[in-house]
Amino acid sequence: MKRLLFLFLLLGFTTQAQILTPVKWSFAVEKTGPEEALLKISAKIDKNWHLYSQEVGDGPIPTSFVFEEHPSYKRIGKVTEKGDLSDVFDPVFGVQLKYYSNQVTFTQKVKVLQDKLVAKGYLEFMVCDEKQCLPPDEVPFSFTANGFLQTSAVVPAMDTATADTLAAFTESAEPVDVATLSATKIEDPGHTPTTPVGLWAIFIAGFFGGLLALLTPCVFPMIPMTVSFFTKQSNNRAQGIFKALSYGLSIIVIYVGLGMLVTLLFGADALNALASNIIFNLAFFVLLVVFGASFLGAFEITLPSSWVNKADQQSDRGGMLGIFFMAFTLALVSFSCTGPIIGTLLVQAAVGSNYLGPAIGMIGFSLALAIPFTLFAIFPGWLKSLPKSGGWLNSVKVVLGFLELAFALKFLSNVDLAYHWGILDREVFLVLWISLFLMLSLYLIGIIRFSHDSPVPFLSVSRLFFAIAAFSFTFYLVPGLWGAPLKAVNAFLPPMATQDFDLTSAQYHQGPVMGASSTPKKYGELFHCPHGIDCFFDLEEGLAYAKTVDKPVMIDFTGHSCVNCRKMEASVWVDPAVLSMLKNDYVLISLWVDDKTTLPKEEQYISTFSGKKINEVGKKWSDLQASTFNINSQPYYVLMDHDQSLLVPPQAYNLDIANYVDFLQSGLTSFKAKH
Repeated sequence: MKRLLFLFLLLGFTTQAQILTPVKWSFAVEKTGPEEALLKISAKIDKNWHLYSQEVGDGPIPTSFVFEEHPSYKRIGKVTEKGDLSDVFDPVFGVQLKYYSNQVTFTQKVKVLQDKLVAKGYLEFMVCDEKQCLPPDEVPFSFTANGFLQTSAVVPAMDTATADTLAAFTESAEPVDVATLSATKIEDPGHTPTTPVGLWAIFIAGFFGGLLALLTPCVFPMIPMTVSFFTKQSNNRAQGIFKALSYGLSIIVIYVGLGMLVTLLFGADALNALASNIIFNLAFFVLLVVFGASFLGAFEITLPSSWVNKADQQSDRGGMLGIFFMAFTLALVSFSCTGPIIGTLLVQAAVGSNYLGPAIGMIGFSLALAIPFTLFAIFPGWLKSLPKSGGWLNSVKVVLGFLELAFALKFLSNVDLAYHWGILDREVFLVLWISLFLMLSLYLIGIIRFSHDSPVPFLSVSRLFFAIAAFSFTFYLVPGLWGAPLKAVNAFLPPMATQDFDLTSAQYHQGPVMGASSTPKKYGELFHCPHGIDCFFDLEEGLAYAKTVDKPVMIDFTGHSCVNCRKMEASVWVDPAVLSMLKNDYVLISLWVDDKTTLPKEEQYISTFSGKKINEVGKKWSDLQASTFNINSQPYYVLMDHDQSLLVPPQAYNLDIANYVDFLQSGLTSFKAKH
């Protein structure tokens, strides 16, 4: 009934906006055996739009599925996904985001317990393009199939249009037999595992890790020993080059094989789920702490000596097989130094990529490790230019130990954020990082020493430069304790929303807001407005207050996961002219279209616009926006009089500050002309 407040808006203004439906859903059952089937949920995504993955990262609403229990089936594992996946860094949320373009198929494997399979439920999803995001939407689905003792077949299911007519599906005793509703076979769209940029990042990280491994005391001294062996054992230069190339290739094969082993052990689908799994994240946190402690000298991580002895014996066989086991012996002997680096790399590749990630990372690592051995064997004269082994090699291990500990905190933070423990908020995380990097800085200039360290009689130029970099990074982190964004490392930090103390917004809180309401706001404990703006979160309450103070209203249709909403607030609303008008000339009403707070029973209703049950705060405001303005994307700004009449045409996402100032000023001019 409250949507009738906008009746005059529709009479007074004809908008060119429209309800956007950039995703078309279709459903099918694929029989894979007499007692097994795959429930396939496919999405066809319009050009320039993207649909978020089930593991999207912190920020947008992930795609999720709810299956009702039924005696005819039992789910096996989780829903898997295949499609055109992108894994990109979003500067607004400060995290990696995973989403699909063009098409994607979600698959749930089930064990069929009766002759007739009956499965129903609903999915929730969110889509965005470069300029706007649509609020989360729910789509019901239903699957039926008979004859599981017969040959495999594909049974079509309902499309989105049919699904929308079943808004009350949860109340029906039996699902619709969807086999009669469509005759289109659902094809598997295939799988593009990740973007080239993501794989290149893993490769570069692996290559950098290999370079670091070269500088450890377990690997660096092996270079002249290995080169000397090839030089003495080769009858001519051509034979020496061949053996050197074979040795380098063997190193690559060994480490890439290790990367593929990780995929085989975990499975391709499991790798995609690691990033949000509490057990894996806690395990990775502990693992990296152990690696860090090992590098700092607490203990050595070594493989059984029998493995090394057997590999060394095999290296005496000669030929290609002997060269391979020489490379394998190197991998075993150097494990105490390379193991933590490899482990960290494989962990990051597993949780940040797809099934190709570990192999790609190991290609980069092994390439960096193999190239120096190969080149020095081909050009032994270069050995004279190498620095001598010494205490500096152990210093490399200690530096890596500090980095391992810092990196471990990211995995603990993932768990803390996912389960809302509130233990490792942004300040605590930063304090720990500042402590670690300050200690690293002091170590580099010789103030801190460990038991296995060599004395530092003087500060070398290279050590000085590294110390300057460490101190600079430490001091760079300090302003973050008071709310500085720290854009260079924002992807690793907990989101700004966990910041308890933020001085950077003080400039927006100076001075009272003219006509500010001091009474408690409905939903005021759930939401807040940026930059100290006094605003409302309920339409009726905001309109009533606007009438009391005789001010125009700006309705801000926004959302928790709306990237462009945050961009507008951070880039446009901070402008002094804009901020002044929002604070003093308008009554701002922010309506959050994706909030999951349950409405009181008396406020719940069935939408006459969509036919869906409106039982959450976000659904209420999303339904209001769609039914009144025939648009469902955010941000969306509506300027109106407190008598519910439009002042100027609404606006959407636009980072042009001058345009936004004109928009607000035009609304004020129109309001004053009427009053």
